[in-house]
Amino acid sequence: MPQNVRVIFLGGLGEIGRNCMVIEQDERLLLIDCGLMFPDVDMHGIDLVLPDFTWLRENADRIEGCVATHGHEDHVGGLQFLLRDAEFPIFGSAVTLGLARGRIEEAGLLGRTDFVTVVDGERRRIGPFDVEFIPVTHSVPHAFAIAVHTPQGVILHSGDFKLDLTPVDGRRTDLSRIGAIASGEGIRLLMCDSTNAEERGHAPSETSIGAVLRALFHEHRDRRIITASFASHIHRVQQIIDAAVATDRKVATLGRSMQKNVRMARDLGVLTVPDSTLIDIEQIDDFPPHRTCVISTGSQGEPMSALSLLARGDSKWLKVGEHDTVILSSHAIPGNEFNVTRVIDGLLRAGAEVVHSGVADVHATGHAQADELKTYLSIARPEWFIPVHGEYRHLVANAKLGHLMGIPSNNVLLCEDGDVVEISDEGVAPVARVPAGYLYVDGIVGDVGQGVLRDRRVLAEEGVVVVVVTVDIGSGKVLTGPEIITRGWVYAPEAEDLLDEACDVVAAAVEKALAEGVRNPEGLEQDVRRAAGRFVNERTKRRPMIVPVVMEA
Repeated sequence: MPQNVRVIFLGGLGEIGRNCMVIEQDERLLLIDCGLMFPDVDMHGIDLVLPDFTWLRENADRIEGCVATHGHEDHVGGLQFLLRDAEFPIFGSAVTLGLARGRIEEAGLLGRTDFVTVVDGERRRIGPFDVEFIPVTHSVPHAFAIAVHTPQGVILHSGDFKLDLTPVDGRRTDLSRIGAIASGEGIRLLMCDSTNAEERGHAPSETSIGAVLRALFHEHRDRRIITASFASHIHRVQQIIDAAVATDRKVATLGRSMQKNVRMARDLGVLTVPDSTLIDIEQIDDFPPHRTCVISTGSQGEPMSALSLLARGDSKWLKVGEHDTVILSSHAIPGNEFNVTRVIDGLLRAGAEVVHSGVADVHATGHAQADELKTYLSIARPEWFIPVHGEYRHLVANAKLGHLMGIPSNNVLLCEDGDVVEISDEGVAPVARVPAGYLYVDGIVGDVGQGVLRDRRVLAEEGVVVVVVTVDIGSGKVLTGPEIITRGWVYAPEAEDLLDEACDVVAAAVEKALAEGVRNPEGLEQDVRRAAGRFVNERTKRRPMIVPVVMEA
C-alpha cells in the first residue's frame, strides 16, 4: 500500500507574493520556492513580508532542499531569512540561482547552502524525492514547472508560466512533456498559477513588446531615452538593447541590481549586447543625448530606487529634462500604484515625456490568462486540482476554469495558507493546519508583530498624546504636571484651551486615585490613560494613542 504524501502551503494562496510550499514524503521535506511579498500601504514602516517560518524551523532537520521554480523575489527572496535557521541546498536553473545568490551573499549565508544547477528536462533524486524540471516560459529566463513523482502519483506544480509561442529566447513551455506524463503515469494533483485567471483570452507574446519599443525609439530618435523595468526581466532588457542598437545608441545601466543582473546574464549567455554598445553610467555625458539609452531599476516606484531619485532630481548621474523620454516598461504590482504615480508625476514636472502601459503596449504579463489556463488543464488532465499563486479571487476564478475543463467539483480544492493536504489512496483532502501568518521585516529586525503594526496604524491615523505627571507617593500629592505633549492629534499652539482643560481633567483623576489610596505607578498610569482617553474621545471624536508617564519624586 503506497505511503501517503502531504503538501503544506505556507504562502502564496490568498496574496500575490510569499510563494512557499512543502511536499512531505517518507518523513522528509522538499521546499518549493521561498519568496517574499512587498508591504501594503497600511503596513507602516515595513520593508518586506515573509512566510511564517515557525513550522519550518521546528522541522529544519527534515528539509532535504529547496527547489526554486524561477528567480523572482516573490519566489526566492525569502531564502536569506530561512537560511538563518536551517541549512539546505537550493536547486534551480543557472539564471535562477544567479538571481537568488545575491541576497544570500549579502546576508553572509553562503556557507549554509549549496547551489545545485539543473537543466531543462533533468530528473534528479533529492533525498526520497524524484523531481523533474520542466521548461516553462515566464518573464524571467529559464523558469521551471516541477513534477514530483511520488508513491501517490505525480504532483505537478506549474510554476509561473505563460504559453508564449514566440518567446524572445525560443524556449517555450514544454506542453509535450506535460502531455506525455498525463498520458503515461497520469497527473494525480496539479497546482497551477492563478494570477491571471480572471483575464480572458491569451497573454500577448513578449516579442510583441519589442516591436512597440523599436517604434518608440524611432519616434523619439531626437531625444535621450530612459527605460525602466524589473532588473530580473532579462528578455525585456534584451529587447530594449536591441531597439537601442537598431537606432545606434549607447546603453548604460542605472541601479545596482540592474548592473549585477546584466553582468550575470551576459556571463551565462542569456543576454546578448555588443561590447561597443555598453558604456558605464559615468560616461553618459560623453555622448550626445539622442545617441544614448539608460536602462534603470525602479519601475515600481520604490522610494530609494534609481528612477525615484531621477524623478526627485537627486540622482548623482544625470538630470531629467525636457529632452528626455522615459519609458516605464512594466506594470504596477498591486499596492505599488501610488508610488508609481508619484514617480510619473515627478518625471513630468521635470519636463520629461513619460510612456507607460496606460498609453502604449510597453508591457506584457508573464502569467497565463484564462484561455491558456484552459489549454494547460486540457493537456494535463489532472485527477485533482488546487489553484495556487494569487489572491483568493484569482484562486476562485482558476477553480471555475478547472470545473469548466471537466474536473469533478469534488476534486477541485480551494486551499489557503497554512492548509496541510494529504494525498492517499482514497484521494486528496485537507487534514491539518500549520502556522502561516505574516512575518514582517523592518530593517534588520525580524518579526515586528501585529501589535507593533497596529500601534503604527493608530499613530499614522490618529496621532499620539503623551501625559506626564510627577507625584509624591509618600504624601499622595501631585508635585508637577500634568503636562501634555501631542503629535498628530491637535496642533498645540492653536489648542491651548483644549490642552489646559485636558490637564485639569487628568489632574483631577490622579488626585482622586491618590486620595483613594492608589500608590503604585502602574495603577496611576491606568487612571491617567482612562481619563485622558475619555476626554479626547468626547471632545474630538478621535482615538489617538495615549501614553501615560507617571514619575515618582
